[in-house]
Amino acid sequence: MDILKDNDFMAIFIDMFRELSCLWEINHPEYKNKTKSKAALDQLLEFVKTVIPTADITYLKILIGGLRSTYLREHKMVQDSQRSGAADDIYVPRLWYYDRLHFLAGQTEPRSSLSSLPSRLPSLSAEASGAQPRPSRQQHVEEPSLSQGSLSQEVAGPSRLPDT
Repeated sequence: MDILKDNDFMAIFIDMFRELSCLWEINHPEYKNKTKSKAALDQLLEFVKTVIPTADITYLKILIGGLRSTYLREHKMVQDSQRSGAADDIYVPRLWYYDRLHFLAGQTEPRSSLSSLPSRLPSLSAEASGAQPRPSRQQHVEEPSLSQGSLSQEVAGPSRLPDT
């Protein structure tokens, strides 16, 4: 049974999910509280089990993740079409529950990114203290200098090497 096509079930499920704001509201004081989140998920799971008796927490998390990602994809398409400026080309969401999930707008938390590349900019503390940043390896390469003597040898021609 595809519960996403069961309008009555999904309407109640989304309303219950909205009520459990510790699962979706990133500024909620209990958003990162694992105990509260687990209790809220268990509450939702009991409702899901009335329709799908074999459902577990993993299934529930996949269901919620699917709803969120589908909503966010549709929401992005709506926003992009509004930014384009063409009034008659505004995207109309295909999801019947799009408006019902509108409480998720603005509730995404971007993941912090870590660069594996070394920073090439001097640190602010080094600039503030007047310390010079350490040179990188590339700065240690000495460039050949052309003095007047070496230039005249090159112009005169190559030196003779003994024949072996």
